[in-house]
Amino acid sequence: MEKTKVGKVSHYYSKIGVAIIEVEAPIKVGDEISIEGANTNFTQKIESMQIDRVAIKEAKKGNSIGMKVSEEVRANDVVYKVKKK
Repeated sequence: MEKTKVGKVSHYYSKIGVAIIEVEAPIKVGDEISIEGANTNFTQKIESMQIDRVAIKEAKKGNSIGMKVSEEVRANDVVYKVKKK
């Protein structure tokens, strides 16, 4: 499995299961990601992303996006794009 760092979690809204991610490399809906940290380690497919409550298909470096996550994440968890070999 090949991993590329694409961002970092800056905030997590537990009631709605949404992570705010500071994007460092392009990602898009449908990409497989892995979120890893001291207490976090899971993979999921990106189902949807938003900027200021507006749905987007692709996020670029410098964007701050909201993304629904399947498990709890924490600030400073690292987001990787996963490519299966």
